[in-house]
Amino acid sequence: MGEDNLNIDEKVNAGLYLPLMEEFYTIQGEGFHSGKAAYFIRIGGCDVGCHWCDVKESWNPNLHPAVSIDQVADNAAKYSKTIVITGGEPLTWNMAPLTQSLKDKGLTIHIETSGAYPVTGHWDWFCLSPKKTKPPVEEAYKIAHELKVIIFNKHDFKWAEEHAAKVGKDCKLFLQPEWSRREEMMPFISDYVMQHPEWQISLQMHKYIGIP
Repeated sequence: MGEDNLNIDEKVNAGLYLPLMEEFYTIQGEGFHSGKAAYFIRIGGCDVGCHWCDVKESWNPNLHPAVSIDQVADNAAKYSKTIVITGGEPLTWNMAPLTQSLKDKGLTIHIETSGAYPVTGHWDWFCLSPKKTKPPVEEAYKIAHELKVIIFNKHDFKWAEEHAAKVGKDCKLFLQPEWSRREEMMPFISDYVMQHPEWQISLQMHKYIGIP
């Protein structure tokens, strides 16, 4: 069946259209590529359900219009060579068509994901941020370039090490305070990184400087 014969739900399921919450050009505020200009594509839909999520409005994909991946790729190419796919949980959907469309334009593609779903798409940088409510699939650990663990309480350091044991030896390791707990947890994170220098601190820089 050709694309023209599919209804909109079938096009979404095939990854030809995606529920687009927002897209914007900004500065990457977190992790290894912090401080670099990038075009963000935020895909709607997530059932991982982190209680501290700061974009809960992304969870319900039905709240966001289904947009053609070609339109999304055309918009992205106008702004930056570096594209960040985030959510929501982008791997809820088939990412292969979107990433191929972006690759055809010569763009570098990053993903920020919980890794809770099978990996689709072609990624130049795979940032894995595991969540307790729905653990990553094994493939996500194997291909992760960056492990970014959110620290909400002291127990999360042990939890972070459990995930660090599953990624490759070249994977970059980051600890990031949950935003509402940053003042309380930062002294513990700083101490931990000094005692375990294989880890680095990630801060949500964009929130400090007031950009998306």
